[in-house]
Amino acid sequence: MRDFGCPHCGQQLTFENSLCLSCRSRLGFSLAQRTLVVIGRDPEGDVETSGVVDSSQYRLCKNLHLARCNWVVETSDEVGLCESCTLTRTRPSDTDKAALDAFADAEGAKRRLIFELVELGLPIIGREQDTVTGLAFDLLSSRREKVMTGHFNGVITLDLAESDDVHREQLRVEMAEPYRTVLGHFRHEIGHYYFGILVGNADTRAEFESLFGDPDSSYQDALDRHYREGAPAGWERTFVSSYATMHPSEDWAETFAHYLHIRDTVDTAAAFGFARSGVALDHQLLGASGFDRIIEEWLPLSWALNQLNRSMGRPDLYPFVLPAAVLEKMRFVYRLVTSAT
Repeated sequence: MRDFGCPHCGQQLTFENSLCLSCRSRLGFSLAQRTLVVIGRDPEGDVETSGVVDSSQYRLCKNLHLARCNWVVETSDEVGLCESCTLTRTRPSDTDKAALDAFADAEGAKRRLIFELVELGLPIIGREQDTVTGLAFDLLSSRREKVMTGHFNGVITLDLAESDDVHREQLRVEMAEPYRTVLGHFRHEIGHYYFGILVGNADTRAEFESLFGDPDSSYQDALDRHYREGAPAGWERTFVSSYATMHPSEDWAETFAHYLHIRDTVDTAAAFGFARSGVALDHQLLGASGFDRIIEEWLPLSWALNQLNRSMGRPDLYPFVLPAAVLEKMRFVYRLVTSAT
């Protein structure tokens, strides 16, 4: 994530701001420009350098209040939804206040996901373009109906009950997980989506199977075995998490999610001067040694962040170990992502 500022007065702002806290300018996030812009009239008429978009041509997303969305859309767009909100296929009803609050939290995490995918240059093909496997999100709460977080043919379903800190923490403890967040769920499930896009040709498939195993092996048998027997002894030497041991497709999704965790955190650290700018954002310029440079930056950074958290009496920010086998899997993800862009 980048460091953002008001184009008008320079006030430091967050990715979520829709109003400058200093000069009170109306702001919106432009995915096309990948930055916050002022929505108004540019007195100099130079919108490309001034960071101002014409208020007669742009406005905030229709979900400004419903999803706390601060992204800009063209006024000519009759639907009025931004690039992130338009991907949501199903949401809670207007009468479900608790679920709508959780929905807004989930949409905030989803916007971070979409921005990172665009930064990495990964293709995002919505349901309108591909009605069979296009990307869509169903965001519903299990408080009123049965909802299972997961992915199927491009549709990512998220249980909005996960936005409740108590509920999510209970599940984390019950499942013996060191980490569980809504953004983490999105990154994991989007990994399943990109499997169908990135692992396509015979050579790629063969390398995938050598690292992860057969993705077509029975998922139900693997699920039953995992919840009956748990992770195999010594799993820490070859998997990033115990859940990754369940099935090759889950190993891929977990590895993909951790790649996104690492890239976004390193990018943010670089934006604030805590990491070298050369490993951030310029994804295409990293070359064949790019992954090594990312990990060389990540290992001391994550160690320092964990120690900072402990100084505040908090759990480790990144409570995971990256053994050699996991790094090879992640390197494979890195290569596929860079080749796709």
